[in-house]
Amino acid sequence: MAHSAAVSQVSFAVPIGSDSTLRRSVLKPHSIRFSDKSWAPSLAVDLKPRNAQLQSRYIVCMSVQQARRSKVAVLPSDLEDAKEPPLNTYKPKEPYTATIVSVERLVGPKAPGETCHIVIDHGGNVPYWEGQSYGVIPPGENPKKPGAPHNVRLYSIASSRYGDNFDGKTATLCVRRALYYDPETGKEDPSKSGICSNFLCNSKPGDKVQITGPSGKIMLLPEDNPSATHIMIATGTGVAPFRGYLRRMFMENVSFKFSGLAWLFLGVANTDSLLYDDEFTKYLQDYPDQFLYDKALSREQKNKSGGKMYVQDKIEEYSDEIFKLLDGGAHIYFCGLKGMMPGIQDTLKRVAEQRGESWEQKLSQLKKNKQWHVEVY
Repeated sequence: MAHSAAVSQVSFAVPIGSDSTLRRSVLKPHSIRFSDKSWAPSLAVDLKPRNAQLQSRYIVCMSVQQARRSKVAVLPSDLEDAKEPPLNTYKPKEPYTATIVSVERLVGPKAPGETCHIVIDHGGNVPYWEGQSYGVIPPGENPKKPGAPHNVRLYSIASSRYGDNFDGKTATLCVRRALYYDPETGKEDPSKSGICSNFLCNSKPGDKVQITGPSGKIMLLPEDNPSATHIMIATGTGVAPFRGYLRRMFMENVSFKFSGLAWLFLGVANTDSLLYDDEFTKYLQDYPDQFLYDKALSREQKNKSGGKMYVQDKIEEYSDEIFKLLDGGAHIYFCGLKGMMPGIQDTLKRVAEQRGESWEQKLSQLKKNKQWHVEVY
């Protein structure tokens, strides 16, 4: 995510204790064992489904058997030891030279535009935490400042601190190619297209890339309470930090033993535009008691008024449940285009008023409690 048929099928069949690479094939099922211990969240919320098909999903208000599933071994272990997140290890004047490992198209043929999954090898020299960003400096001169390099472009990191290879040496960026077409000629105007996004999407394995950072503390995943609820709302490539959260919660064998609830809302244009859908669907299958996943497909779904379904419409659909969870201390995150926030804020304000609450007061309290996390671009 930059600040300024769906996804290919993904497999994470990883030999424990050995090197591995991201494999794009059918997801390998996890082996499941049930313990005799039951799990129930600290806050009982009646998440009644809107239709019978969702009945099996909304069981977080019950005491359920917590599955013990095999998780991926990660290295190095000292990435769990740091008490504070790394910040600005490399600055724009002295960036780190990393190497492109792979560039893969994430979206299907009917998606508007192109989004790429880009893995970068930093050799373990630019460690980061989930929710942070890297800066990228594309090669060449800044056209507005001849002789000077291009400005830094920030991208949210779409992997956990261990990277897609689980060895702490790579980071993943989720990048949408930014193209500008002249409305009169219909042709691309390279001078107005995204220099950095095109550089990254055009990169080949082995190419060098100048990176800065890591930066950012607003979107860091709070881990002081493993049983907390996390509500994640994304549009497009804004899903990047949430992919990192979910890998840490559900895929990796790490010190953070997540026992709470994660709820992801993802807004995109259509099915072909979904990002990491196979990963998220697998978590839904394996952890139905801990993970909820709702998609807003604006060109394929209708809201209750018959208009296009946007992410704020999904929020309104489940507003009672969301407000109850927030009242119980849930964290809520927003990541994506700036344009997403006005509609979401209007929806939340309307819902609050219907509940006899002041949204301004509620928002102030959420910010004071550090439950409100926003990163838009």
